[in-house]
Amino acid sequence: MREDTRSRIQEIALRLFTEQGYEATSLREIAEELGVTKAALYYHFKTKDDIVASLVNARLAELDELLAWFKGRPKTPQTRRELVERYAELLRGTRHIGVARFLERNQTALRDHPTLIKIRERMMDLSAEMSEPGATPVERISHSMALFALHAGKWLLKEGELSDDEIHKATLEVARRLLEP
Repeated sequence: MREDTRSRIQEIALRLFTEQGYEATSLREIAEELGVTKAALYYHFKTKDDIVASLVNARLAELDELLAWFKGRPKTPQTRRELVERYAELLRGTRHIGVARFLERNQTALRDHPTLIKIRERMMDLSAEMSEPGATPVERISHSMALFALHAGKWLLKEGELSDDEIHKATLEVARRLLEP
């Protein structure tokens, strides 16, 4: 039951943070929407920052797992391609899409949030691991951009223009092209 309440708090907070903005949303509003007292909310999360950390920590764990997997493999075109495909699948999760929208709409308020700094660091680590030592700057940038291309399609295309599957296929194709020599 405790996890269900935590999940509901996260869902409601994510929706309110995205709709109203992180700074404009209070813990009182989250508690009211959930139908509990502020004290009951405090049992699970003491601050809005704690809620943000809980939302982002799952993403951080996924990135850590992917990075650990990738570090143990040779930096071959085949391995890079598999990494990009695994990363693309992580991005398809509905929770990820909701958190990404929230973060995109609240960049200024959350720019220096410690958990988000860790996410940026992991993405930079993953990006750095994409190329073998001695790779040219063009290869290093191209390999790194393959990861970021997977994000770009969701933001660059007009909402409703393509289905999620069509966007996934298109961004994955662009990412694969960026991996080609």
